Amino acid sequence: MFVRNRAFVAPMCQYAIDAGDGVPHDWHLQNLGAFAAGGFGLVVTEATGVTAEGRISPGDVGLWNDEQTAAHARLVAFAHSQGAAAGAQLAHAGGKASTYPALPGFGAGTVPPEAGGWATVGVADAPVLPSLAPARALDADGIAGVVEAFAASARRADAAGYDVVQIHAAHGYLLHQFCSPLTNTRTDGYGGSEANRTRIVREVVDAVRAAWPADKPLGIRLSATDWVESGWDVAANARLARVLVERHGVTWVDASSGGLTAGSAVPVAPGYQVPLASRIHAALAGTGAVVSAVGLIDDARQAETILVSGQADAVSIGRAALRNPHWAAAAASELGVLPADNPQAPQYARSGY
Repeated sequence: MFVRNRAFVAPMCQYAIDAGDGVPHDWHLQNLGAFAAGGFGLVVTEATGVTAEGRISPGDVGLWNDEQTAAHARLVAFAHSQGAAAGAQLAHAGGKASTYPALPGFGAGTVPPEAGGWATVGVADAPVLPSLAPARALDADGIAGVVEAFAASARRADAAGYDVVQIHAAHGYLLHQFCSPLTNTRTDGYGGSEANRTRIVREVVDAVRAAWPADKPLGIRLSATDWVESGWDVAANARLARVLVERHGVTWVDASSGGLTAGSAVPVAPGYQVPLASRIHAALAGTGAVVSAVGLIDDARQAETILVSGQADAVSIGRAALRNPHWAAAAASELGVLPADNPQAPQYARSGY
């Protein structure tokens, strides 16, 4: 897949669906469309639920029915009209589902059924975080259902025209809950050893790869560390990434972190996750896989340094893109890209970028 530059838009939840039906609407069109018109190479949707119970909040986007698929096609068509590639992040939140939107004016924790929430499923009969309601542990049939739901959503993403899908296995959501010894206390074939704990990830990747066209890239987002000594760490993630690339058809790894610890364990600072991406990038040397770095990458020269120094192949821009949807065009201008090669919409040519 060709992208016009290595500036990607990271998936960012919008919590904008008041109807609770998972159907993206005008907000999502203008939000993602602005990034495409603003010059980004790849625009990725927010975490998109593969099932209704897999959504992070009632306000999240989904991709499990025809109405949602048609609405996604509208988003993709506009991104393509602006020269950007479009990606869908497929997600299941597990025990971190059915939470209040992370927006001003909302509460925190689990939304109860009487307020529009639902009972959650996860890796174990326990809360993922102290602030959340306990989840019900998935049995073998439930795990198989989740795997098939990811595959079905991948087929719908293809029907909608997406160029790439990214499996969300980070930030304390379901697949990460299985990987991490902090939350996986199972004693069956999905618990215990590292191979068992990562089994569901391999099964989801295999199912999506079989459902997704062979000539389209397949991505995965990993939490490279739990930031806890006894947790899921970058060495284990590097091993998993290598297996997924060499044996299961993954072609893009996005290295994020955290999601299973409360408090201040994460050392948040500009570029704080770049060393994690660099470790995974080194582990995947020679495979041809793309590794992207994410996490408070705000400045054009900071981003370019990450790329030219070989720490990652691309940068995923989040909050900086919210502040300025034309971040990519502005970065191109700052780095001396000629106006003719700046991928901004021509209607914005007078902006000075």
